[in-house]
Amino acid sequence: MNEHAYAVIMAGGRGERFWPLSTSRRPKQLLSLVGDRSLLGQAVERLEGLVPPAHVFIITNADLLEATRETAPELPPENIIGEPFGRDTAAAVALGAALVKAKDPDGVFAILTADHIMGQLPLFRQTLAESFELAGMSDVFITIGIKPTEAATGFGYIEAGEVYKDGEIRFLKAERFVEKPDRETAEEYLASQTFYWNAGMFIWSVRNVIAGLVKHRKELIPLIEAVVPVVGRPEFDTVLAREYDGLEKISIDYALMEHADNILVAEGLFDWDDVGSWAALPAHIPAEDGNTAIGQVQALDSAGNIVYSGDRLTALVGVDNLVVVQADGVTLICAKDRAQDIKQLVQQVKDTGSYPELL
Repeated sequence: MNEHAYAVIMAGGRGERFWPLSTSRRPKQLLSLVGDRSLLGQAVERLEGLVPPAHVFIITNADLLEATRETAPELPPENIIGEPFGRDTAAAVALGAALVKAKDPDGVFAILTADHIMGQLPLFRQTLAESFELAGMSDVFITIGIKPTEAATGFGYIEAGEVYKDGEIRFLKAERFVEKPDRETAEEYLASQTFYWNAGMFIWSVRNVIAGLVKHRKELIPLIEAVVPVVGRPEFDTVLAREYDGLEKISIDYALMEHADNILVAEGLFDWDDVGSWAALPAHIPAEDGNTAIGQVQALDSAGNIVYSGDRLTALVGVDNLVVVQADGVTLICAKDRAQDIKQLVQQVKDTGSYPELL
C-alpha cells in the first residue's frame, strides 16, 4: 500500500434522472440500485487494501452530510465534508487538494466518483495503484479513460496519442478532450480505437495539481491557502463558506484539463458504467420474465420494461419498453427510450412550485 496515496470521492450530484426514487434529500449516490449497498458505499468499498479509510475523503453537499456519514461508516466522520454551495468539480478538486495537503504535502490523490458501477475490481485497483505510483514520481496528470464498448453518445471522450508507458496497464499521452458526440461521430471514435470514455477519474500529486491550478485557474488558489491551516479545526466550516461564496461554477475539465499539456490516459479495461438513468439498469440486474424488476411486480404479456416498486404491488398488462417507478407517493410512467428526459420533467415539476416535498 502506498503510504502517500489518498482518495477524494465527489458525492454532490442529485441524480435527477432517477426521480422519483432519487430526490434532493436522497440522491442517486445514496441509493442501493445494484447490490446491497449504496453506490457511494460501493465506491468506498472498492478502495479496500489500496487506500486506508483515514486517507479517504468524501465531498458532498452540506445538507447531505449526515446521510453520507451513515452510508460510509468505515470512514472517520471528519473526512466527510459538506460543501456550503455547489460550485462544480473544479472547486471540489481544489478543496480535495487542500484536505490532502493538510495531512501530507507529499500526497498523491485520486478524484473518484460516487455514483458509478464497476466490475473486475482487481483490475480497477491495479490501474489505480499504478497511477498513484506514476503520478507520484512524474510531473503528470493522469485520467482514467475507459475503453469504449459501443458508440455511446452520453459520455465525453478523450483522444489518446502515443504510448507513454507500456505494461499490464498502458499509459498514453492525452491529445484532447471532446464533448459528448452525435451518433455518427461516436461511431468514428469507436472505429478509430484511439478514443476513450471520459469517466471523470483523475490522479495527481498535491504538488502538481496545485501548480496546474496556479497556471490555469489561479482563482482557486486562495481557497486552498485558506483551508489548509484550518482542516480539523472548529473554524473550518466558516472559512470554507467564506471562500466558496465568490467562486465561479466550473468543471475541472474546463478549468484545468483542457489547458494542460502533461496529461496521461491510464487505459481502463475494467467494467464501468455511470448508470445515468433508469435505462441503464438492465445491464446490471437480470431480467425476470422479460422485465427488469425491483420490488413487487406482476406482469402479463409485457416485456422489456424496467419497474421499480417500493412498498406496493405494480402490475403490468400488455405493455412493452416502459419505465414504471413507484416511490414516495409518486408514479412515473415513461417510454424507455425517453428515460434521459426525466431530468426535464423534474425541472417542469419544480417550476410549478407545487411539490417541493417530492423533489
